[in-house]
Amino acid sequence: MDRPRRRRVAIVVIASVVAATCIAFGFWQLQRLADRRARNAAIEHERSREPILITTAVGWGEVEPYTPVRASGTFDPAHEVIVFGRSLDGEPGHLVVTPLRFDDGTAALVVRGWIPFDHQIVPVADAAPPAGAFTIRGFLVPDEGDGSTVPDENGAIGRLDVDGIRSTLPYPVLPLAIQLTDQARPQLTDLPVPIPPEELSEGPHLSYAVQWFTFAAVAIVGGAILLRRDRRPPTATP
Repeated sequence: MDRPRRRRVAIVVIASVVAATCIAFGFWQLQRLADRRARNAAIEHERSREPILITTAVGWGEVEPYTPVRASGTFDPAHEVIVFGRSLDGEPGHLVVTPLRFDDGTAALVVRGWIPFDHQIVPVADAAPPAGAFTIRGFLVPDEGDGSTVPDENGAIGRLDVDGIRSTLPYPVLPLAIQLTDQARPQLTDLPVPIPPEELSEGPHLSYAVQWFTFAAVAIVGGAILLRRDRRPPTATP
């Protein structure tokens, strides 16, 4: 094979590989977009349900995250924990998680809100919950652990490991965590700051897919231009 032919073959191979790779990444981004849309639809479906009353009779392992719930009980700040290192609007801080005890002696973990980073001792006095029994509303949040993470001696834990936190409490705790959205008795302090529900968006996947397909088109067109130039006969020198 002569040298010009080898050069043209190399151009075709390189352009084809680059284009195929970019197209594959483009379809991968489209699949991620489809997954994100499916996840958002599932969350919206769960959010639209009527709130479920928290009781020990419900099989909570079968209830999906983001399901609205309501419960009545008394907060137990003596066994409060903080989920360390969570930001809100760019500010570093933590989540305050307080058990809500029911009349039957069981409890559920409630993510009551966000506190600034300098609050690192539990119970958090500046974010004390209202005393007495009252009703709260919220929605279930995903468990971030597998039971292997437990709060340290200061009541801090690196992730919302429901089983890990449950294992340290002196009473039965349901295998779930509730993000607080409303409570019948108002908070007497500015803390904790309520956590807004997760904003559902499609993310950048569509724009990324367009970029990858554009790169593929550039590779194909660029390869064609190089081939055309390579096939031109050399200009005669007078």
